[in-house]
Amino acid sequence: MTDASMDRVNRFRAEAASQSLPSEEVEEWIRVARPATYLAEGGDGPLVARIGGDPMLPHGVPRPSEHFVASVDLAALPPDATSLPLPADGHLLLFSGTDMQGIGGQVSDAVLYVPAGTPTTRSPLEHSWREPYRPRELRTVWHQPSAQMPESFALDRWGGFPEDEQFELADELSDAWAHVGGHRPAWTLQIGGHPVSPQNDPVHYARDPEDAAPSAQDGTAYKEGADDWALLASWRCGEDVTELDSGVAHWVIRPQDVAARRFDRVHRYVEMA
Repeated sequence: MTDASMDRVNRFRAEAASQSLPSEEVEEWIRVARPATYLAEGGDGPLVARIGGDPMLPHGVPRPSEHFVASVDLAALPPDATSLPLPADGHLLLFSGTDMQGIGGQVSDAVLYVPAGTPTTRSPLEHSWREPYRPRELRTVWHQPSAQMPESFALDRWGGFPEDEQFELADELSDAWAHVGGHRPAWTLQIGGHPVSPQNDPVHYARDPEDAAPSAQDGTAYKEGADDWALLASWRCGEDVTELDSGVAHWVIRPQDVAARRFDRVHRYVEMA
């Protein structure tokens, strides 16, 4: 954790204490926070990601079934950019359509990892009526801890049916976190961390209910299965997708699949406000 991140955590502890929030829940909020990297347009830093246009695909790779969203230069990400075992270099290519039917699920070609040094060629994708997303470069980078959404925290902490007071406490923790600068910046692409969702947590969607262990009767945190899935990336569609109101696309994956470079097992979700 960087000095800036540690300072934010310490200020959160102090703010929570000033509001008499339970120290055990404060520490749990901190424990489940994950590092995230947020990318945006502007700035004069190195090119970290490219949004839209045509993808650079390896020779002989089948054309992905969905629209090209972004190419992320993994070597340009900050150290410890996420808690995921991402490759140290190469490019991560993200693909997504805008169809919300069925919300989402596994899409075997929604993410493609291209190792460094792989020969590639510009590869226009033909997908019915849609033109490629608007090309732009992302050179502005923020790296900071990412907290869960309050409802997601409550569900993981207290099980499938938290009390109203527990939801209220999660909201109070979230407000205290935001008060000391824990809010997200004005990002276009998020890598790692916890999702921010206008509707429902895509990480919770990805979990298999049959694998979810019941929460303990004493109110202890939901442990088994809670870390089986994690956010790989989120894209705020903005004006690129006019048919969605505040549309967001998420890519969710198991950390062990990242380590094994099994990006074909990713789940992709599209939603709007």
